[in-house]
Amino acid sequence: MISVRVTPNPIDTAAEIAAAEVLGSGAVATFTGLVRADDGVDILELEHWPGRTERMLEAVAETSAERWSCLYVGIVHRVGPMRPGERIVFVAAAAPHRSAALEACAYCIDRLKTDAPFWKRETRDGAATWVDARHADDLAAARWE
Repeated sequence: MISVRVTPNPIDTAAEIAAAEVLGSGAVATFTGLVRADDGVDILELEHWPGRTERMLEAVAETSAERWSCLYVGIVHRVGPMRPGERIVFVAAAAPHRSAALEACAYCIDRLKTDAPFWKRETRDGAATWVDARHADDLAAARWE
């Protein structure tokens, strides 16, 4: 089962984990990304390309589920303005064994950082700037090829 959602609403990690656990797999791995609080950002705002973003996230989830024989792969990504400490992304992968669930989860977060059309704008002391793509994200995604 694949579950992908892009939302301006807060992410309920307990509900997302419960959705992954209900299928009776042997392992569920999760990743929760938070807006960083240590670099002076007051607001992080994400924009996306509606429709295309969801399709790209679905493709990442489907590849992950197929590659690691997952019973469930879920991705929830926030858009809109967020403050430090708020959840920005959640990934869950349920598979028969822990290594597959962990790999599937890691694959999803690495690939969505480069494959999905999101644009980030950071506001510090009232001044907003767009965030450039990071080379480290490209390297992380490339390890799965």
